Amino acid sequence: MKHFIILLLGFISLSLSAQDKFTISGYVKDSKNGEALIGVTVHKKGSQIATSTNAYGFYSLTLPKGSDTVSFSFVGYQTLIKVIDLSANQTLSLEMGEEDKTLDEVVVSSEREDANVKGMEMSVAKLDIKQIQKMPALLGEVDIIKSIQLLPGVTTVGEGASGFNVRGGNIDQNLVLMDEAPVYNSSHLFGFFSVFNPDAVKDVKLIKGGIPAQYGGRVSSILDIRMKEGNSKKLEVNGGLGTIFSRLSIEAPILKDKASFIIAGRRSYIDVLAKPFLKNQSGLSDAKFYFYDLTAKFNWRVNEKNTVFASGYFGRDVFGAGFKFNWGNSTATVRWNHIFNSKLFMNLSTFYSNYQYELGFKDEGTGQKFEWKSNIINYSFKPDFTYYLNNKNTIRFGAQAILFTFSPGKAIITSQNGASVNISSDNQYGLEYAAYIDNEQKLSSRFTLQYGLRWSFFNYMGKGTKYVYRDTIPNESKPFDYEEKVDAWKTIKPYNNAEPRLAVNYTINDKSSVKLGYNRMSQYLHIVSNTAASTPLDIYTPATNNVKPLIADQITLGYFRNFKDNMFETSAEIYYKDLQNQLDYVDNANLLLNKYLEADLVQGKGRAYGLELYLKKTKGKLNGWVSYTLSKTERKVSGISNGDWFLSKYDRTHNLNTVLIYDLNKRFSFSANFVLMTGTPATFPTAKVELQGYVIPYNTENKRNNYRNTAYHRLDVGLTYNYKKNERRRYKQSIVVSVYNAYNRRNAFSIYFRNNPDYPVNTEAVRYSVIGSIVPAITYNFKY
Repeated sequence: MKHFIILLLGFISLSLSAQDKFTISGYVKDSKNGEALIGVTVHKKGSQIATSTNAYGFYSLTLPKGSDTVSFSFVGYQTLIKVIDLSANQTLSLEMGEEDKTLDEVVVSSEREDANVKGMEMSVAKLDIKQIQKMPALLGEVDIIKSIQLLPGVTTVGEGASGFNVRGGNIDQNLVLMDEAPVYNSSHLFGFFSVFNPDAVKDVKLIKGGIPAQYGGRVSSILDIRMKEGNSKKLEVNGGLGTIFSRLSIEAPILKDKASFIIAGRRSYIDVLAKPFLKNQSGLSDAKFYFYDLTAKFNWRVNEKNTVFASGYFGRDVFGAGFKFNWGNSTATVRWNHIFNSKLFMNLSTFYSNYQYELGFKDEGTGQKFEWKSNIINYSFKPDFTYYLNNKNTIRFGAQAILFTFSPGKAIITSQNGASVNISSDNQYGLEYAAYIDNEQKLSSRFTLQYGLRWSFFNYMGKGTKYVYRDTIPNESKPFDYEEKVDAWKTIKPYNNAEPRLAVNYTINDKSSVKLGYNRMSQYLHIVSNTAASTPLDIYTPATNNVKPLIADQITLGYFRNFKDNMFETSAEIYYKDLQNQLDYVDNANLLLNKYLEADLVQGKGRAYGLELYLKKTKGKLNGWVSYTLSKTERKVSGISNGDWFLSKYDRTHNLNTVLIYDLNKRFSFSANFVLMTGTPATFPTAKVELQGYVIPYNTENKRNNYRNTAYHRLDVGLTYNYKKNERRRYKQSIVVSVYNAYNRRNAFSIYFRNNPDYPVNTEAVRYSVIGSIVPAITYNFKY
């Protein structure tokens, strides 16, 4: 806290006299639909005085008294020039219209052209939803998570794996936000599709390094997804009929230019198509396998100073064929934007998030059954402020409180005589507080700093049971000592951490810059899973008296350069990440419905380092990107792998991604993705023991992840046909044809060993592939 106060006083001392200066401020929106435009450059002509709009389209620019010419520019939109006579603070809100470009001038970016060079952000990727919609995807369905996996430093363990991995981190180390509410499982259908409906998504931003102080709670990345606000000008309907599911979104004004809404829904229909073929199959006639989701948002511009937003998401995956297995996320967010004056902007958010899953079995003959439910619930209150001190200093500060409820499992076993046995685990509770302050300071025309501090506090508390264990030898379960009942809201174990942040931008010239970033992050929850890939059944545990929070320090250095009038963007970044209290497990750990789970958990060190190269073409008929990552991710835990450093299961030495989109004309466009990655690490036996004619594989070296699965590579292609537009009609139509895994590659998800059925003394390696064939698809899209 002392450091936080000192930093706050330092920011206050930056205040300068502004008697002869005044401020213009306001919102910038799209003239076609009223959506706020993020990242519009507001620039005083003939000077280096400039700012940009924030996530809500708000800007503030302080200028000398008198007449000035100010430009508003945004890629893909017509530049607006305003002559302003400043003798007092002014409010200037305006709308920008899209440029009418020829095909050769098409730009695929949603920010200013040189933002990657002159902006403070590094290790940040922003994806344009229009470009995502043209990329080939599994079964022809646009997918945000799959698109993110084509960026440098981002990987997955394979098809059928939920989430994504950033710079060697686990999926729980990514903070996935949907309108500021956390989403704990970002996948439908075991990782094949994401939970984000592209028709409702406005902005996608992934932050891998140099993370600003306003973010916290995870150590690897922030995926910040902003939903559309709804067309405030006119009714708009979007939808699509696909191979596996259909979608529909409706957005319209409630009060034109004042209030609007959007509702978007999706539902798969595998169960409907398969039902006629299963009605005579024993145990499958009532099979259920589908998913659905609903996204909704409302916004109301109360007046010039106040805007209210309310958004929500509800999604579910349902599977069952003699059993019950379903999971899903629910979120709700309410936000209030308030402008105190021309220099002080506030966003006040409160959200609810619930990730819940259940599993059940029942024997109809005997009446025996098993039911298990688990969830993690968050409630949060979060005020954020932006103070535009002057043209050289922008101060951001705020706080957050999050209440966690962890329910590892409510489980009941019912016997054939109707007797029930409750084997549930106790709920766990945590309360996290955080406060932050951050300043972006322009020291000169070439040198800009962004520095800040986040202080976080976590209280592991009752109502619950405090378990205490004795020490033991490495890689052995800790022996139980005693337990103690703790009343509600009473502290069991507190933690607090200071998290400094720093970003530096040195602009060499208009085309190139060097950036440096450092951040310390604290994470007070862990996912508990020892499988090769995350599953919907994975449980979360908070930091407790036996499990310390995960701490990560990351430093990143990058060189950024643009060519040919910003047509080509290039970057080269190196990073090093050090992790403390990395969670792992003793051999043969029991992770599910285990009252003494913490006895099987161990913690150690981790490190990840690498080089990321990126080339992106943003203009013309042909656009896309090529990225290459060279990296290494390791863990070190006492008693595991002989106490030496061993490869993380998320390590991929080489990762090459290519995305190409070619607009032949206004009606046809072609696209292709190519992926080549080193195989994931795996633990293979190094010897075998023969016992009574059977062979038992054995790892004599006691090394974890001592081999790798075979390399992963895949080609996807797609074709989009846009129907000829009829000027007398308001609707547009398109057909998307795609082929996933175009050359029929059988990529190994895992490799395991078994005895040959015909010759038990011989062992054989078996490759398991989730997708081992070409997957064609066709989708019809429409817009009204």
